[in-house]
Amino acid sequence: MQSAGIFRKNDKKMPKLYKELAAWWPIFSAPTDYEEEAVFFRKLIYEYCRPSPQTLLELGSGGGNNALFLKQDFQMTLIDLSPEMLAVSRQLNPECQHLEGDMRTVRLEKQLDAVFVHDAIMYMITEQDLQLVMETAFIHCRPGGAALFAPDCVLETFKPGTDQGGHDGENNSLRYLEWVFDPNPNDTTYNVEFAILLHDENGDTRCEYDHHILGLFPRETWLRLLHETGFQAKIIPDSFDRELFIAVKPG
Repeated sequence: MQSAGIFRKNDKKMPKLYKELAAWWPIFSAPTDYEEEAVFFRKLIYEYCRPSPQTLLELGSGGGNNALFLKQDFQMTLIDLSPEMLAVSRQLNPECQHLEGDMRTVRLEKQLDAVFVHDAIMYMITEQDLQLVMETAFIHCRPGGAALFAPDCVLETFKPGTDQGGHDGENNSLRYLEWVFDPNPNDTTYNVEFAILLHDENGDTRCEYDHHILGLFPRETWLRLLHETGFQAKIIPDSFDRELFIAVKPG
């Protein structure tokens, strides 16, 4: 996951990864792991924007891992709700503009060529919240520009399961176990639970538990909401077995 979405600033329900554990983000989810998909995102943005894009707004930019690669081609504005994650991103992307804000309600005094929302969109757990993000993207996208949404999954592609990961830093290490499951198939959410082992520079190891509730919507809902917002939208599959949504603002 990239960052928080449905939470308010200082919300006690915000996952630890985006608050007290944010400094560990670069070894929880290493920036180098994002290069392949960032190349694909760049290709789609260039393909669907007319004229060729130069500026890009990322909503829910998190620790800045996508921006590390996308900033090579775009002048970027990064929006995130978590000040701790923005601090991580500033270290990685000092040349980008960083602004604290809620992707559902943030309003800037400008339009950009394109808007990008990575997996932070998964924190929208109601149709209303999902469409609010789409409206934010529509408002900030210039006519002829495009918005790219990259959810982890839609209802039809959701797969429960477990995974593991983590990396070593210069003086610390992190490993995690991830458990994905849907406790209630009749609602629009599923759960992701993390057990995170942190080995610090003093040689001490501790375990942290982190709970995430994510949104799950069918393809039809995504396309309907995008069209109701004003976009012309279609589904684009990628090499990670995801279905991305590219949405063009009529020019």
